[in-house]
Amino acid sequence: MLLEEIPSLDLADFNAGDPVRKEKFVQDLGQAFNTIGFVAIKGHGLSADFTKALYAEVERFFQSPDELKRAYEIEGIAGQRGYIGKGKETAKGFKVPDLKEFYHVGQPHKNDGDSVWEEYPSNVFPAEYPQFAELTVQGYQTLEAAGKSLLRAIALYLNLQEDYFEARVINGNSILRAIHYFPIADPDSLPEGAVRAAAHGDINLITLLMGASAEGLEVLRMDGKWIPITALPDQVVVNVGDMLDRLTNHHLKSTIHRVVNPPREKMGTSRYSIPFFMHPRSEMDLTCLESCVTSESPKIYTDMTAGEFLNERLIELGLKKK
Repeated sequence: MLLEEIPSLDLADFNAGDPVRKEKFVQDLGQAFNTIGFVAIKGHGLSADFTKALYAEVERFFQSPDELKRAYEIEGIAGQRGYIGKGKETAKGFKVPDLKEFYHVGQPHKNDGDSVWEEYPSNVFPAEYPQFAELTVQGYQTLEAAGKSLLRAIALYLNLQEDYFEARVINGNSILRAIHYFPIADPDSLPEGAVRAAAHGDINLITLLMGASAEGLEVLRMDGKWIPITALPDQVVVNVGDMLDRLTNHHLKSTIHRVVNPPREKMGTSRYSIPFFMHPRSEMDLTCLESCVTSESPKIYTDMTAGEFLNERLIELGLKKK
């Protein structure tokens, strides 16, 4: 059955301690990821007041002069922390950069002796906006906790141990990305094919998207029809990324999605969006699970680690030089 809208689920059903509700959540989540690849989740831990405060602070930063923002653009780290300016990211297979600028917050460093910290650049935060660090880190940690619960449910759906992903995502290379799709004063001057975010699949295991400030997100259904997605204010939209698709041999599907330009009369307006890209540790082996490789579904992916796959995709996106 082809869905006209994405299913809505409540994470409280998984975490409530009721085996029946938990199992239903697991099956409903797996079913959604098998068909449309997206699901709307409530019970994620973000309050309406917090979300409003975070979006307001992000908006303040992006409304700053370009020279202030550029002070937080860090060379040599492939855009993995800090500010990434307009025209810097181009979707895989496209020639024209996306119409956006964004800011990356990564795993806050801990003094726990984990060797993984040597891999990650330190976070950088705009000194002019003192709440920016506090709010983005709190958003990061809340969405990471929700993501870990969802991965436990996904593990059960795949008949793995419930904690299969735990050790693989502890201090993982996840990214909170605050995005500003900036206003277009003169739509006629745009290069042909320029859109806010061209059709793409996400790199990571799963993505958790806090409700954006305007419509525009669309997902590609299996029959080739684009379906507009709008989450309710108390929901986050969750989708499968390419790493989970690889791990499950395309059993759980990384769904192609895009952010289309608004109608011409709204081109002069901004759109803000804050996705959380849940990544594992770079050493995680993405070799297809044996249980997902059968005579009907032969193995379609080459073996590689999460770190190798991320590196390959950052080059394709134009954020990293070969």
